[in-house]
Amino acid sequence: MLDTRSHLLETDFLPVRRRALETLQANLGYRCNLSCSHCHVAAGPKRSEAMSRATMERLLEVARHHRVTTLDLTGGAPELNPDFRWLVTQAREQGLHVIDRCNLVILSEPGQEDLADFLAAHAVEVVASLPCYLGENVDRQRGKGTFAASLEGLRRLNALGYGRRPERPLNLVFNPQGPDLPPPQAALEADYRQHLKREYGIDFTRLLTMTNMPIRRFGSVLLSRGGFDDYMALLRGAYREENRAGLMCRTLISVDWQGQLYDCDFNQMLALPMAGGREPVGLERLLEEDPAGWPVATAGHCYGCTAGQGSSCSGALE
Repeated sequence: MLDTRSHLLETDFLPVRRRALETLQANLGYRCNLSCSHCHVAAGPKRSEAMSRATMERLLEVARHHRVTTLDLTGGAPELNPDFRWLVTQAREQGLHVIDRCNLVILSEPGQEDLADFLAAHAVEVVASLPCYLGENVDRQRGKGTFAASLEGLRRLNALGYGRRPERPLNLVFNPQGPDLPPPQAALEADYRQHLKREYGIDFTRLLTMTNMPIRRFGSVLLSRGGFDDYMALLRGAYREENRAGLMCRTLISVDWQGQLYDCDFNQMLALPMAGGREPVGLERLLEEDPAGWPVATAGHCYGCTAGQGSSCSGALE
């Protein structure tokens, strides 16, 4: 796999500083039941990295210490971590709002048949990747048969009230098929809602559009096809200053499976440590210091979050 890190480090992206910490986004491991072409984590079935329970305990301690409101669980497929359900249970008992970034197909995997019921029982918000509402596009991006499995997962969630009751939000995530910016989120959400309801009877709460980042698997494809520079030019050319104020890195900290800290999930994949240092910063430091005011480590990929309508783990910034 070709590495884009060296192409991104030299940047003129304007400085960003952190505000009060609100969200801990924890990557529970890189193992996944899918190997999607747009995946910036390069997750897949053969990956073995997984967060330990001891690290999860420290994560919860940090959340209490800083009065964090949200625990955002991602991967890989976070549900494949053996302690996923333990962490969710402990976090909810602690009063945290928990988000599960679910690929939908996992709901049909052997041993996960009761996963949807577990998520509903613990009032977990589901953010589900569905990169298109057309089956052939999803299968091309995520693998043959994944669209049908995704629809089955959505039906299970709908049957439990997800996407139909306000206390059980079901948000879908769109990624472009290639080196393009996402279309306007509101208009695309209307298309998704109409098509999924008409063709499959499926409801959801919101659609979140996310820009593909030029790192790991997607970045490698850009380099191999000679499209990296053009894509970076697209992101830079679509820069909007007003999006910088809403960047997720101002209030979110990404925690990798080893308990090391990054300003966002993308920086984690590029191994860009927090606080302007050269060495990784661990969870322990958050028990000693308040990260508000720390500088954010920026690089060329940051233009992906400020381009056009903006992009974050919560969708468009505009």
